[in-house]
Amino acid sequence: MKSTYLIKYVFLLLFVFSALTTFAQTGAISGKVFDETNQPLPGATVQVKGSQQGVGTDVNGNYRITGVSGTVTLQISFVGYQTMEKIVSVSGNVTANFTLQPTANDLNEVVVVGYGTEKKKDLTGSIATVTAKDFNTGDVTTPEQLIQGKVAGVSITSNDGSPGSGSQILIRGGASVNGSNQPLIVIDGVPLSNDAISGAASPLDLINPNDIATFSILKDASAAAIYGNRASNGVIIITTKKGKSGKPVINFSTQMSISKITKEAPVLSPDQFRSYVDANGTAADIAQLGTANTDWQKEIYQTGVSNDNNLSISGTTGILPYRVSVGYTDQNGVLKTSDLDRYTTGINLSPSFFSDHLKVDFNFLGSRQTQRFANTSAIGDANNFNPTDPVYSGNSSYGGYYEILAPTVANPENLKGLAPLNPLGVLEEEQNRSTVYRGIGSLALDYRVHFFPDLHVNVSYGYDGSNGSGYTDYPAYAASQQPGTIVNGTTYFGSNTPYKSTVGNSTMDGHLSYSHDFKSAKSHVDAVLGYSDQNFSTTTYNYPSYFANNVINPFSIPTYPTGILQYDLTSVYGRVNYSYDDKYLLTASMRSDVSTRFAPGIRTGNFPALAAAWVASNEDFLKGNQVLTQLKFRLGYGKTGNQDGIGDYDYLSDYSLSNSTAQYRLGDTYYEGYRPGAFYPGRTWEKTATSNIGVDYGFLNGRISGSIDYYYRTTTDLLATINEPALTNFANTIVANVGSMEDKGLEFNITGQLINTKDISWSANVNMTINRNKITNLTAVPNPNFPGLPVGGIAGGVGTNIQIDQVGYAKNTFYTYQQVYGTNGKPLEGVYVDQNGDGVINSSDLQANHSPDPQEYFGFNSEFRYKKWSYGFSARAEFGNYVYNNIASSTGYGQNFINGLGIIENGSSDVLRSGITTAQYLSSYYLQNASFFRMDNMHIGYSFGKVLKNTGDLRITGNVQNVFIITKYTGVDPESTTGIDNNEYPRPRTYTLGLNLTL
Repeated sequence: MKSTYLIKYVFLLLFVFSALTTFAQTGAISGKVFDETNQPLPGATVQVKGSQQGVGTDVNGNYRITGVSGTVTLQISFVGYQTMEKIVSVSGNVTANFTLQPTANDLNEVVVVGYGTEKKKDLTGSIATVTAKDFNTGDVTTPEQLIQGKVAGVSITSNDGSPGSGSQILIRGGASVNGSNQPLIVIDGVPLSNDAISGAASPLDLINPNDIATFSILKDASAAAIYGNRASNGVIIITTKKGKSGKPVINFSTQMSISKITKEAPVLSPDQFRSYVDANGTAADIAQLGTANTDWQKEIYQTGVSNDNNLSISGTTGILPYRVSVGYTDQNGVLKTSDLDRYTTGINLSPSFFSDHLKVDFNFLGSRQTQRFANTSAIGDANNFNPTDPVYSGNSSYGGYYEILAPTVANPENLKGLAPLNPLGVLEEEQNRSTVYRGIGSLALDYRVHFFPDLHVNVSYGYDGSNGSGYTDYPAYAASQQPGTIVNGTTYFGSNTPYKSTVGNSTMDGHLSYSHDFKSAKSHVDAVLGYSDQNFSTTTYNYPSYFANNVINPFSIPTYPTGILQYDLTSVYGRVNYSYDDKYLLTASMRSDVSTRFAPGIRTGNFPALAAAWVASNEDFLKGNQVLTQLKFRLGYGKTGNQDGIGDYDYLSDYSLSNSTAQYRLGDTYYEGYRPGAFYPGRTWEKTATSNIGVDYGFLNGRISGSIDYYYRTTTDLLATINEPALTNFANTIVANVGSMEDKGLEFNITGQLINTKDISWSANVNMTINRNKITNLTAVPNPNFPGLPVGGIAGGVGTNIQIDQVGYAKNTFYTYQQVYGTNGKPLEGVYVDQNGDGVINSSDLQANHSPDPQEYFGFNSEFRYKKWSYGFSARAEFGNYVYNNIASSTGYGQNFINGLGIIENGSSDVLRSGITTAQYLSSYYLQNASFFRMDNMHIGYSFGKVLKNTGDLRITGNVQNVFIITKYTGVDPESTTGIDNNEYPRPRTYTLGLNLTL
């Protein structure tokens, strides 16, 4: 059925756009466009000058223009390259090839910035751009994976290995403790909300990466402050692919992927488990050993097979440039029962009217995604379940899955209390499914005033809407549903819990832009002045749950059928850029925001920025230098805000109606009551100020180029969870504005064309980031004796935290007892360093040490071409990051295996190394250096050229992701978004074969 729908889409689009295609019978010009290294240039525009005839080059740099006769002038252009013209005489079919030369150091490349574009040479802030030519390839399902490891100062870590899981994106380490650290993402002018979408693993997994053309990352405040209210963690501007002038170009790509886990969690094998129980267990424990040899991890994991297909048609009909695309992704995870199906469509229409005085840009991205989420608790169960027990019981109880029983006379199939459940049964017996629709649309009008062409009037409207629904279902026989729920003396089993929510975010923006060259004064000025109104709304539908026989669970009946959250942001903003003699640059911006998330009277935040640059390479003493061809010094300062991570109405105390399980009895009648929630009327913006000093450099006319940036960032009015004194509020903790935090770091980026010949080219990039984070205050009134805020809950000890936010240390620093070791190198159980020397080991001896965040991280990228062959890789390294091995701490000790409850369980094989018998959750022994080098991506490709007559360019590619990792960390994976490794969905190794055909 899925294939049928895809075929229908393909033929429908071919039918519609075939009507747009006409073929003249006169003559044709075809050929290829190369760059300065003789590498094909996809996406270059080849235009017959003075006419509407033109095309874009395909993925292999090929073009073909039909319906041409006589002598014409061809004009060839590409962003960052010098436009070329050539006179061609056409008589029949002729061939004309072109080689474009880059503009000096790509300085004329246009970069997307907030509310406009600028030439790269005029930038004063720290802005990085990644285009489709440099994207990561392979099995990429979410947009941010395209640029992982590509940009200095940007850390992208996948949340886990599940389908569509998304990533943690940190720009320069993040600027908050309890607030959001995710950057603001803007797609085609529509700012996205960071709020979750029901039924979607990540909001970004509903966007097809194949529709994306460029990323612009605004890293420092001088660049990002134009987005003020949500820009403390940087801004990522995504621009989707647009239509190009010329005849229709059809592109079809397909790829198939196979994924496998790379490493199992290190637990005892069946034979090791038997030996351990025989040596340490009682006769009753030994009697529980079975005859099976079950690798439970092999039972729950599988080989994931996925495919991704995309079709696009772009060109121009009349005055209407267009691009239309459809895509289908079918991804099966390596954990059984996890999968994702996604259908997407993209539309871009960009006509111009009134001799290009009015430009219209319409964009739409739509998707429908169905997903089944695996019950990841099965991962922990697989590590703990007795490996000498079989997978199946041989009877029909509990779906036929073997479970640990404690038979009684009344119930011979009674489950053993506190025993782990059959891991495969946990997966197969849960149906957690969702269906999500999302549409992101924008319409922008750009009017260049007829009587004042330097002035543009811009009006745009954008909308991001989603509808997510789903359910979680368990059959009556599932072991997880025992012993059932008693209602009026009747026991019910199984459950079905539906859910649904809708999200609608709209943006209305209007701004004036002015640009003029004052040639006599050697000056250029451009300015923007605008107004923006954003509305964010989420509606959650509350449903009761049902038992397996469709009887409503009376304890789940909701108090209200819906819940609505809504807030507004209104803003006024402006920016002025001034350039003198292409040497001295100045940028100033201001944004004033009003958010309804704060109490009236304190809703306004003002976010200014100022930046300057000196283009030293344009000075007389460097002009004409053939070695140092670019040198620019940048200096910037700005303030940004953050309001994510707090509720929409937290400045008020909300009152919620109790349900049937929480009623007051007066006489013989039960009444539902209202209970107040915590509130904090004085909360205001979290404010971040950033200073940035940077140098852009280039050698040998751009053969070697890069940048160096130093930044210092302070966050004040820090959003942090604090304890409330008794009787002062309606909760014991609130998120308040207290304290401050600082980050400082160094970024280095270098790109080089190492080899540049006709048949061989080799380019490489290295980027490095050093970041240091420190909390400088955590109280309303500075208190050097404040002990800090415990964070980082772990499995094993109830309410146990392994991290702390403490003044003088990085956020989420680990907080442990310093382990003492014996002469044999093994930890001495329960023996720790007495830090204060009082002769007693207690919480006063806990030590803050080591951060889960890397101190330095690197990206390595390389592309090599030999004639029609290409090869490349992308790798990353992180150093100084630590991970707490929670699998070892919660299962790698003797009492976990033989626990005195009449249950024997498996666990971490670390018990053989440490010899620890009782839980030591807070021991620094389990804190490990997780520095690593990971080869993220290796790919090879071959271009066949035209496989059909004068058309049909074919390219085939092979790709491997998560190729290998080098680390001393003993757990499954050293890369963690939290620093706590506890039964995470593993990141697989993925092999991909791809094909791309352009007609």
